[in-house]
Amino acid sequence: MDSPLTDLGVENPVLAAPMAGSPTTPGLVVAAAGAGSLGFLAGGYKTVEALAEQIARARSAGDRFGVNLFVPNPAPVDAEAFRDFARAIAPEARTYGLDTARTPVVEDDDQWAQKIDLLLSAPVPVVSFTFGMPEAAVVSALRAAGTLVVQTVTAPQEARAAEEAGVDVLAVQASAAGGHSGTWTPRRTPAALPLSDLLRAVRKEVSVPLVAAGGIATPDAVTEALAAGAGAVMVGTALLRADEAGTSAPYRAALADPARRGTVVTRAFTGRPARALRNDFTDRYSGLAPHGYPALHHLTSPMRGAATAAHDPERINLWAGTGFRHTTAEPAARILHRLASRV
Repeated sequence: MDSPLTDLGVENPVLAAPMAGSPTTPGLVVAAAGAGSLGFLAGGYKTVEALAEQIARARSAGDRFGVNLFVPNPAPVDAEAFRDFARAIAPEARTYGLDTARTPVVEDDDQWAQKIDLLLSAPVPVVSFTFGMPEAAVVSALRAAGTLVVQTVTAPQEARAAEEAGVDVLAVQASAAGGHSGTWTPRRTPAALPLSDLLRAVRKEVSVPLVAAGGIATPDAVTEALAAGAGAVMVGTALLRADEAGTSAPYRAALADPARRGTVVTRAFTGRPARALRNDFTDRYSGLAPHGYPALHHLTSPMRGAATAAHDPERINLWAGTGFRHTTAEPAARILHRLASRV
């Protein structure tokens, strides 16, 4: 284990990654802490008030948890391309009485400034960032408040920049990871480099501690990442079917469905590269979707919500890493302990 995490009392080197939307719950984060690990609340897409409530619930159970935020790094959508895509997916939306043709282009920053203010006014033990690098002043302010700062990187050049900005730990995310890539250049899909190779490349460039992420779903994958230079690993997909996760019923069923045909990196749901289980929506629209985050996220969000309520997995963003077939329905602590069993 690397010393910054050890100082927080982390004993299990398998950490619980933040999963924006419903999967990450305060209960999941508390369960990770109870397993000697560290879990991250997912601040993305939440209001400041909702995030503050989740922080309070996690804090009431102890002081070992983190919060993850999306750094504003927009890829503004071309207005004409947006309208073309909105028309293309209109038949899917009409299934639920929705009209994408009337959806306006929304380019927001996910209440970035307000969330930083929240984390500075009531500091938490750890804050991690993804999608880009916050200003150095933000990093300095958080560290001055006693917060450990973790930065997601997907390439050696990002790692160098993050180290220069003064972060404490790097979360090195390979392309096998489920959900959004943390790439700082969202108009380019990161190369499919194996996690161990990426870790070694990053380690040559920086000296700060590394946490490995992306496709880790077995004890062997954990030990391989640690041998490649990581002090800890972070898993998300492996916890999607955990008892404490907020993963929806159709999402859980899709993860357990032996007929699922693997994963694909797609922009179809949000306009930003993300790995998901293949379904009808990714098959039909991945080739049509323009770059455009968060505009496409807001465009497809009502449809995805309606599909979830209708138990329709073919129109849901089924974020999942390449190790999704190893997911199990059991307590999170048991999953985390098993993954760490060969360390």
